[in-house]
Amino acid sequence: MVANAEKPGLSPWWAPTRHADRRPLLLARNRVQAALRGWFAGEGFTEVDPAALQVSPGNEAHLHGFATEAVDNDGVGRRMYLHTSPEFAMKKLLAAGEVRIAAFAHVWRNREAGPLHSPEFTMLEWYRAGEGYEALMADCATVLRLAAEATGAAMLQYRGQECDPYAAPERLSVAEAFERYANLDLLATLAPDGTPDREAMAAAMRAAGLRVAVDDTWSDMVSRALVQKVEPMLGLGRATILDRYPAAEAALARRAPDDARLAERFELYACGVELANGFGELTDAAEQRRRFTTEMDEKARVYGDRYPLDEDFLAALAIMPAASGIALGFDRLVMLATGAPRISDVIWTPVAGA
Repeated sequence: MVANAEKPGLSPWWAPTRHADRRPLLLARNRVQAALRGWFAGEGFTEVDPAALQVSPGNEAHLHGFATEAVDNDGVGRRMYLHTSPEFAMKKLLAAGEVRIAAFAHVWRNREAGPLHSPEFTMLEWYRAGEGYEALMADCATVLRLAAEATGAAMLQYRGQECDPYAAPERLSVAEAFERYANLDLLATLAPDGTPDREAMAAAMRAAGLRVAVDDTWSDMVSRALVQKVEPMLGLGRATILDRYPAAEAALARRAPDDARLAERFELYACGVELANGFGELTDAAEQRRRFTTEMDEKARVYGDRYPLDEDFLAALAIMPAASGIALGFDRLVMLATGAPRISDVIWTPVAGA
């Protein structure tokens, strides 16, 4: 009798009968990847292969890395991490002179497991030096279409929701989405310089019938309203580009030129699922250091942990050209293009127990 290496009621992914069921999805994954590789090459992108082992896994408060130890020839060890995104390495390549780059990178995130999450997954990340982030929005529409064409899908699907991958995405600001779906005036909770007003947000949340905990920060409340009220309504019928995030929620993005409260950050949604996170990239090294420090202070407050700053990255950022960049969950894209119910169905060798 074969022991179940994954979840109760499921045979392990390597059991021949289960693999036979998964194999059409995995071959579809390969077709999607080949189609996207071909498109990026045709657009003049260079595919790069950033190293996963880094001195910092990333410096966002609520992302959790995998720590390891690198031991030198003399047996001296130093703490290192598997990256949560290839972002730092790829921006160093922009600083080195690359202009259009893309990568299918394996990334690792702790505290993430479920139908849409795997501790190890594939991120498709690409950058355009010298181009605005609106170019990435056009890329997203193309990526959705190519994925559907590669799988023969008329619609993207997840848990009974559908999204037309051939229709032009809706572009909606975060403030508009909060007003429409949560009955909440988000901009009224921000000072003119973008500083969040915790008490104003708490009052707005209560007025909208949303729970407020005593220890909630402004960011906690924004996240709760987004997850409970806004996200389930995005990308239904056609994709949604959720644009112009509050600057306080965009640690790696530059400020919007017309409103200091907002930043050049957007997310792509289909079927209520977040697929991608794009930025007009911040290139001010001093400002980036300040934001990273703030993020790590929050991480220490909430989780009792903090990650080092990648000083090499901050040095490279000082000479990095203006650019836009985006990270897309490739496995999620394949899920929606094939109608698979779980992320493990479209990963060739899923993490056991995830």
